[in-house]
Amino acid sequence: MNSTPPREGSLEAPTRHPLDWKTPEFYDQASLLEELERVYDICHGCRRCVSLCDAFPTLFDLVDESSTMEVDGVEKKDYWKVVDECYLCDLCYQVKCPYVPPHEWNVDFPHLMLRAKAQQFRKGERKLSHRLLSSTDRNGKIASIPIINQTANAAKNSPGLRKMASRMLDVHPEAHLPDFHRDTLRKRLKTHQPGATPVTGAGPTRGRAALFATCYCNFNDPGIGEDLVAVFEHNGIPVRLTDKESCCGMPKLEQGDLESVDKLRRKNIPQLIRLIDEGWDIVAAVPSCVLMFKQELPLMFPDDADVLKVKQHIFDPFEYLLHRNKAGLLNTAFRNPLGTVAWHVPCHQRVQNIGPKTREVLALVPDTQINPIERCSGHDGTYGVRNETWARSQKIAKPVIARAQKMEADYLVSDCPMAATQIAGGLTLKHAETNPLSLLRKAYGI
Repeated sequence: MNSTPPREGSLEAPTRHPLDWKTPEFYDQASLLEELERVYDICHGCRRCVSLCDAFPTLFDLVDESSTMEVDGVEKKDYWKVVDECYLCDLCYQVKCPYVPPHEWNVDFPHLMLRAKAQQFRKGERKLSHRLLSSTDRNGKIASIPIINQTANAAKNSPGLRKMASRMLDVHPEAHLPDFHRDTLRKRLKTHQPGATPVTGAGPTRGRAALFATCYCNFNDPGIGEDLVAVFEHNGIPVRLTDKESCCGMPKLEQGDLESVDKLRRKNIPQLIRLIDEGWDIVAAVPSCVLMFKQELPLMFPDDADVLKVKQHIFDPFEYLLHRNKAGLLNTAFRNPLGTVAWHVPCHQRVQNIGPKTREVLALVPDTQINPIERCSGHDGTYGVRNETWARSQKIAKPVIARAQKMEADYLVSDCPMAATQIAGGLTLKHAETNPLSLLRKAYGI
């Protein structure tokens, strides 16, 4: 008999178990409710994550207002209120929870919430409007059609049309919506040819990069992709676009639509494998997309050799550039100082466990001070625009906005463009919010 008492917390590095999403038990509601009760009870006894998203305050309020002031006093139907507040940022797992594997209590709160969302989706309990909002690839393609493009961009500034969208698409009338571009990144780089400079590897990188454009950079902010290409090629790294791509799958994952994630995997992975086999590394400018290929797909498909191969060859842009710097290959002839930069660290970049690579690269620019803000902006795609969650999203953003305000920075940046816009909405800035890649291009003067 093992007499070793349970430990208060784990001292080992967290590990992640594969997601058994194809097993019957994964979709068994009785089994799910039992696991929700077990994990909720552990969270209630700890409460370390209360400052993260609204899932934990919601849980703790349910417990504190129950007849027993314990989880057993919370009605099972109210368990779903906690699920609806989780947007899978993963911070509780990666930076807060002391009971993640290999601890014997084996708590993986985000993936438990994902399992619950997957059951809701399979039963048709996720709203149709949420499905539509999460179809970012399709939405971008439709909204980039010339006449539709003008209408879509005009509609987001029309109070009357915004009220209509609020009723039909569940988009809050005051939520910021990005522009859609007819001149997409793929159109802008259609004739772009990779530079013919000699290719030199650095660390795990091989010296030439294929850009996975992402829905956002392709349709909503093509300038970020253009800036990445300019910065990389200024550093002697040839860049090309992937031949074609679909959404990475993160918006569908957040809805629990795992079958759609699988369909997108089957479209994207063969394209990326072909490029990797030809000697290209993969980069993407949106942290959520990188995380999807680095973490979520490998956990969903742990036996897929191609998925695991992509995991080894996809990089955050600043992670890539820092490998170059460590090998003495980064161009450090900067022309323009940046002053004080408030750098918001996106959740989906933090949980990649790569460290503050953006700060380390930008700090190489002379007369530049990088002040990080390591707290969730509360946007997380659809959570930040839906009617029922917009106000809570704004509440989560308030501490981040307050920190940025105190810094009186020259620039506000976030590797997540949606987070940057969310934060900037509560600030008066010297310069418009921007992306770190755009700021690095400015430092180079190119």
